[in-house]
Amino acid sequence: MLGRTVAEQLFGDDDPVGEYIRVRSLSCQVLGVLSKKGQSQMGQDQDDVILMPYTTVRRKLFNSGGTQANAVSRILMSATSANTTQSAQREVLALLRQRHRTNEGDPDDPSVRDLSEFAKVAEETTRTTTLLLASIAAVSLIVGGIGIMNIMLVSVTERTREIGIRMAIGARGRDILAQFLLEAIVLTAAGGLIGMALGTVSSRLLASAMGWPTLLGAQSYALSFGFSTVVGVVFGFYPALRASRLDPIEALAVRMRAACASRESST
Repeated sequence: MLGRTVAEQLFGDDDPVGEYIRVRSLSCQVLGVLSKKGQSQMGQDQDDVILMPYTTVRRKLFNSGGTQANAVSRILMSATSANTTQSAQREVLALLRQRHRTNEGDPDDPSVRDLSEFAKVAEETTRTTTLLLASIAAVSLIVGGIGIMNIMLVSVTERTREIGIRMAIGARGRDILAQFLLEAIVLTAAGGLIGMALGTVSSRLLASAMGWPTLLGAQSYALSFGFSTVVGVVFGFYPALRASRLDPIEALAVRMRAACASRESST
């Protein structure tokens, strides 16, 4: 049985089943090709393998004789499901201790290792990386939100006369609040759309250049757009609240004083 990598290197796109390959001095017929498995947790190519009967390998390839003729250095086993891995490991260990006549209290000979331990380590590493990236994204959102807040505060200051006139002709505080809050949401939503477009293009370019598969589903886009909208609501609320609480008379008076001061300075 050939792994997918070996089959591609030896036969290319041709079907290798029924063909013969030479392993050292032994001519072997290919009976099948294993399904593609990819890399292991240790970064090894699991498709770069050739499976043969262990008796043939021992006696005809390695020419082991004497007491070593029946020796096996390693056995790979698979449990029926992920839930039965621990129980299978205990049963195999008990059987091996019985066959090797291991006394009570002596160390295991041989040892049994569960590959799910490597999966747990990889999962912990992935979780740590995810938290690190989330922290960087949170800092970026906070910095961007502060920038939006500053822009909206400047907008409120520059549009004091507009706010005063609107409130003088009947606009209520909640109307002013809704107006500036909507402006902040539109500003962050536009930034979110631009960011999603740049992220999509960057991921496609990275996937084509590096050969790394990327997954961009509807959930990712919805989450990104939702975060940008929430940032607009959170950081745009204070400037909108400040604009809604302006006194129309004071707002018009401040604007008139500013206009008079600018005319006096120009003269």
